[in-house]
Amino acid sequence: MKRIFVLAAGAALSASLAATVLATSAVAQSAREIRGPSPYVAIQNEPAPKLIVAAQNVTSADQIEHHVAKIDGTRFHYVTAGTGDPVLLIPGWPESWIAWRKVLPLLVGAGRRVVVLDPRGFGESDKPAGGYDLDTAARDLHGFLEATNLAVPGGIDIIAHDVGTWIAHAHAANYPADVRRLVLTESNIPGITAFAAGIPNETANLKSWQFAFNRLNDLPEMLVQGRERAFLAWIFATKSFRSYAIDSAALEEYTRQYSAPGAMRAGFAWYRANFDAEGLAQAKARAAKRLTMPVLALGGSEGVGDALRATVATIGDRVQGGSITPRQALPADGCGHFLPEECPDELTEAVLKFWQSTPG
Repeated sequence: MKRIFVLAAGAALSASLAATVLATSAVAQSAREIRGPSPYVAIQNEPAPKLIVAAQNVTSADQIEHHVAKIDGTRFHYVTAGTGDPVLLIPGWPESWIAWRKVLPLLVGAGRRVVVLDPRGFGESDKPAGGYDLDTAARDLHGFLEATNLAVPGGIDIIAHDVGTWIAHAHAANYPADVRRLVLTESNIPGITAFAAGIPNETANLKSWQFAFNRLNDLPEMLVQGRERAFLAWIFATKSFRSYAIDSAALEEYTRQYSAPGAMRAGFAWYRANFDAEGLAQAKARAAKRLTMPVLALGGSEGVGDALRATVATIGDRVQGGSITPRQALPADGCGHFLPEECPDELTEAVLKFWQSTPG
């Protein structure tokens, strides 16, 4: 039995979320999947701001189911919604599964069964001391697909953002048979993207400062502990263009998740593990592996723009993409780094067109 959160209706996140109910998992049981109520999911009588944030713009009949799968001793939290062909969504840092709360109902409405994974260290998943290198992350994802019966002939569609893009690329390079079509958004690709040398200008520094800061040992934890909300609010304000897209309810939930023991350390570990000597050696080996599946690489008009597509085009055989702009482009409007939250309609539209152009 699993706890389910009923999705909230309306254009804004509800301050008072619907009560949880019990239901069986929509994912087929396998030997390595943990059954039973998740110890990580918020309970009904917690204050509303601390409850898992529900997705927007759906009817009360739609539901999200929470699950936990155990892969090689690590517990991974994930959610499912909808019916039809499955698609896996992977969030970036400093976010969690709720980063996809606006895209999820759009994909469900398009007839897809949506699975959103919290990778290790994210959201409600375990936060072990190690395993944040991308080869391990690729094995995690491969094991997750097997444990949840999502490893099917022809592969599964995957959509990823930010650090999730690192993970999805590493997984596609190491386990290409797992992937049907791949969507990568708003990120660099370790080992492939060329980083500018020297002191960046102010605009570039606001977009990339975390690569140096997060890699420092211990100092980030010392500075951020007890100040998680202010730290996260600053990141979302400076790296987004539509800063209103990450509202107070979402910020409170991110704060709850990243205030958990080990959560910030785990987030920093993704940068430490993948930009040290060993991580860069892994990245160099992956860079030699071409992506043969169809790939859509997207950046925000006020984020990385077309740079991700141009990068992925050097390692992929069938690459589409470019820069996402608002559907109704106003003179002072654009799409920033947090594409799934800032421009969910435009992102989903681009993904659906990509799938239509690459039937499999």
